[in-house]
Amino acid sequence: MPGVLSLIPGLGQIYNKQYGKGILFMVLGFLFVFQIGYNGIEAISNLITLGSVPFEDHSLFLLIIGVLQILLIVLYIAFYIIQIIDAHRVQKLKVIAPEKVGKNFLEVLRNGYEIGFPYLLLSFSYVLMLFAIVFPVIVTVLIVFTDYDFNHIPPANIISWTGLETFKKIFTLSIFRKTFFSVFSWTVIWTLCGTTLQIVIGVVTALIMNRPTIRFKRFIGVILLLPWAVPGFITILTFSNIFNPSIGAINTQVIPFINNLLPFFEIGMIPWKTDPFWTKVAIILIQGWLGYPYIYVLVTGILQSIPDEMYEAASIDGASVLQKIANITLPQVLTVAAPVFITQYTGNFNNFGMIYLFNEGGPGSVGNGAGTTDILISWIYKLTTGGAPQYNIAATLTIFVSFIVIGISLVIFKRFNAFEMED
Repeated sequence: MPGVLSLIPGLGQIYNKQYGKGILFMVLGFLFVFQIGYNGIEAISNLITLGSVPFEDHSLFLLIIGVLQILLIVLYIAFYIIQIIDAHRVQKLKVIAPEKVGKNFLEVLRNGYEIGFPYLLLSFSYVLMLFAIVFPVIVTVLIVFTDYDFNHIPPANIISWTGLETFKKIFTLSIFRKTFFSVFSWTVIWTLCGTTLQIVIGVVTALIMNRPTIRFKRFIGVILLLPWAVPGFITILTFSNIFNPSIGAINTQVIPFINNLLPFFEIGMIPWKTDPFWTKVAIILIQGWLGYPYIYVLVTGILQSIPDEMYEAASIDGASVLQKIANITLPQVLTVAAPVFITQYTGNFNNFGMIYLFNEGGPGSVGNGAGTTDILISWIYKLTTGGAPQYNIAATLTIFVSFIVIGISLVIFKRFNAFEMED
């Protein structure tokens, strides 16, 4: 009976003589119906059409309002299901344990607080996540299926739904396909080389500093952490000047010093910021410098937790230093640090600051606003801030990047059992 009555929000609670709760649920249901009738149906309709009159209908606002309306409907559906379940639960409690059923509204609130406090806290988190994370993701995904570009900027122009045309444009038109694969291939190379370099430097440095024969460890440790202490954007801008082909310290001081030191090994002036290859080399080297301190600190902590008995037993068995590292140290490090190493790769996949601050994605261009050293995230930035913005292309690339990062992370996390806790 309460379940049938709960088809109208609040009636099931009133039937169970929880009048305050029932009236509250009924008011919420009435407010939702009123909102749907007042502007909800119009919001859904506008989401479907995205407007029809330029300067009067702002398609982007209509899209956003329509998505908000859908989320509001989802929240109400969740509330509707919960109030039906609540009516069933209270009816059963009246038979099994009537003393647990509140006799008035204050007791109902107190029981709800005592029993449902964790769920109350979680509900706020879920609602916040719905509007702070899910909402912008949905809007971005929907923009992919529109013609929102420099020729269709509201309110002067109406945005239209175009289906999969944006995907077709990227993967079938030669001008976009060439740019996409050029940028994507460099993004993969940059991620693998830059991240691997910082991990290797960090691990090797930690292994060296963990040796008992090393003296002045604290002093050297402070020096090794200096790249981490200076804000990254300052370091990148400084290196951008250091690698300047004309007046930078590398070409004007370091290379001449090496040539004087090793006259048989002549090195010419390197076009660090004017040649795409050397710009990429410089960016990878800088990332190794910037990223290794974090890895060094992490691995140092792990090394100090490895029992000395394991190394002593290996020494008795006649293991060499390299065998100890390969069979004891590295497996112990990877067991603990694998998730962090993975996040370093996924983070550098979207390392906008390094690419843009060093040389703004240059030198030169590979088409469609992308520079020769642009990665996907910096290309997306240029697509949305350039003189001829292409928001639908940028949204498509954003979804593509998200799928890559999330997919690879999930696969590798599962492969390394990153979140499984033993004992």
